[in-house]
Amino acid sequence: MTHLRRHLLAVALGLVVLGAAFVSLPGVVDVLTGAPPGDAELVRPATYVLLAPLSNTLDALTFLSLDRAKALLLTWMVLLFGWGALRRGSGRRRLVRAIVWALVPVGFAVAAVLLPRPVPRLVTPEPGASVLDFHSHTEASHDGRPGWTLDRVAAWHAAQGFQAAYITDHNKPSPGSTDFVIPLLPGVEWSVYRQHIVALGSAAPLDLAPYSRDTPGMLGLFAALHSQGALAIGSIPEYWLNHREDLELFVAAGVDGFEIVNCAPKALAFSTSARGDVIDLARRHNLLVTGASDNHGWGRVTCVWNLSIAGAHGFASNHVVARPLALQQGDLPALEAGWSQFWLMFRTISWPERISWLTWIALIAIWRDPRRRKGQRAGLGMLARSLGRRAEPESER
Repeated sequence: MTHLRRHLLAVALGLVVLGAAFVSLPGVVDVLTGAPPGDAELVRPATYVLLAPLSNTLDALTFLSLDRAKALLLTWMVLLFGWGALRRGSGRRRLVRAIVWALVPVGFAVAAVLLPRPVPRLVTPEPGASVLDFHSHTEASHDGRPGWTLDRVAAWHAAQGFQAAYITDHNKPSPGSTDFVIPLLPGVEWSVYRQHIVALGSAAPLDLAPYSRDTPGMLGLFAALHSQGALAIGSIPEYWLNHREDLELFVAAGVDGFEIVNCAPKALAFSTSARGDVIDLARRHNLLVTGASDNHGWGRVTCVWNLSIAGAHGFASNHVVARPLALQQGDLPALEAGWSQFWLMFRTISWPERISWLTWIALIAIWRDPRRRKGQRAGLGMLARSLGRRAEPESER
């Protein structure tokens, strides 16, 4: 029993990894149906699976809404500070240890944003379907990552299965380019009265003053974009936070569609019920619904892809495919993020990833076993014996 207590954390984590398989979720779902998206598949590279504990954890931290991210960070900083402070040692040593442990979640958060790592990609054999991103940024945006150039944006998208991406920098029209690993399509994101409007297609510079005074003025932007040959898409969270009572006016003024998934932390709080209302509105009026990575260079993975169907128009022309871990952010209490985000993570991983987790858990338990440090040969047999043998009396040690 003493040896079992020694490995209690490893055993508990292993049981969680296995138990989550009984309530598993698909790696990606069709946002309209909640079911797996036909033949589309989320493919994890071998290195991603090999490093699954790190890969999955950093992805889970990336797919947090803003409020849940703050709650998770604070929860784990407090818990780990307490863990370090309660360990044995002098007062000074315990304080230093507590501060170091409390900074571990901060280190993981920074790694989620900046650390290069293998990423999953969406693969689909569906004929006539193109994998697109309708909303992304470069360093030309005021909040874009310095050095986030067109070639880096293209490479970021290509690694995750995108076949083309719209460049929609803030208030700076992009002409697009075919000089990179995937085509970068022309677009812009206009900041107008309490709303961001994504223009898809060639767009010329505009005087935004007429569209920045009030809601009726803002709605006039749609006609201006149409005169340039561009589509007008309402971006979240602005249209829901600021204009949810005006969405029928958006439709009457000529909006071409709405984002229903956006990977930015402030937009991940969009709830399932709110998303359903917008989907119903778009279906009634045959409008486009889209997913947006909204990547500014500050994250390594996307939470959403679009399967754009050639020859189709309106609501039927695009299928939005997303990671369930991101879709549920708006439905879960922020205060539970410290544990619920990781439980959701374990529910969405594949069996190869579970095996990787269990292998790493066993290896770390073996490495930490005191008898290995006393010269016994390391191995799974030692771990099994450690769990199965009774503790030796003090007189026999």
